[in-house]
Amino acid sequence: MTQATSSSSSSAASPATSPLPRLLVPESVDLKMVRWFYVVPTVLVHLLALAACWPALFSWWGLGALVVGVPIFGQGINLCYHRLLTHRSFVTPTWFEHFLVVFTLCSLEDTPIRWVTTHRVHHLHSDERPDPHSPLVTFLWGHMGWLMFKNPQVQSLTAYDKFSSDLVRDRFYRKLESKPWIALAIYLAHLLLLGLVGGAIAYATTGNTNESLRIGLSVLVWGGLLRTVVVWHVTWSVNSLSHVFGYRNFETSDDSRNNWLVGLLASGEGWHNNHHHDPTAASVWHRWWEVDLTYSVIVVMSWLGLAREIVPARAVRVARAAQKKAELSGQSG
Repeated sequence: MTQATSSSSSSAASPATSPLPRLLVPESVDLKMVRWFYVVPTVLVHLLALAACWPALFSWWGLGALVVGVPIFGQGINLCYHRLLTHRSFVTPTWFEHFLVVFTLCSLEDTPIRWVTTHRVHHLHSDERPDPHSPLVTFLWGHMGWLMFKNPQVQSLTAYDKFSSDLVRDRFYRKLESKPWIALAIYLAHLLLLGLVGGAIAYATTGNTNESLRIGLSVLVWGGLLRTVVVWHVTWSVNSLSHVFGYRNFETSDDSRNNWLVGLLASGEGWHNNHHHDPTAASVWHRWWEVDLTYSVIVVMSWLGLAREIVPARAVRVARAAQKKAELSGQSG
């Protein structure tokens, strides 16, 4: 991990002390056009997750499914949608990339083309008015409000062709985009599977049909619905909390911050200032305490032959380019 644990002290920057500027919503947003296809599932899943408050649905199996499920399913967003598809920080076999996408759809966070398009536009205009989800509009807007309104800048065929042409060329991604019910079906199927597995384990250990039904529902609610809500808010916190609260290692053109809470909950994604300083790098691990679990997963994948061409830190890339230039100069001389 030594290649991922160093940071340039000369680039360090202290948190801003002046009030952050305010932005208007992007000009392309129409606040009269509500995206009901997003509003309804978001509200519904939040409401259904409240079933976890029913004492009869509490179980240690359900709680365990929640605690284990948040980082595991969260990796779908961090590893697949973010570092693999959006930034191409490493390469993996096509079959495994598509497998990761199906797994990520179990978090119900949009199709790959839409997610990637939004995030690439975010990096292009971070904390400027065209940014789809800057919290400098309002904190709630940056957290989740932006999802609820039509924004053709990131939600149109033109935007997909412009910002995610690499995905649009893939028939697999085009099908997911043209048939959005597939993503919903995958999500619902995974909920059912969680419930069935939880119930089967309970029946195998207790032999009690009623108890297996209760445990199955508990795992579905805690490890499925409530876990989905938690993963949503952890992901959204990268857009909101990590652009408002925290410290800065680098002077970037936006208000990205390293937020220790989000860094912990989001398996490294909360070291957001590090990421905005070097978006392409596979690792955001610059100081010893900035543990990047997602990068560790990429390293393990490389040991298994599932990840290659892992993009190193910018300093390493610059040094390699300089060395190559020097070698070419020496050969020509």
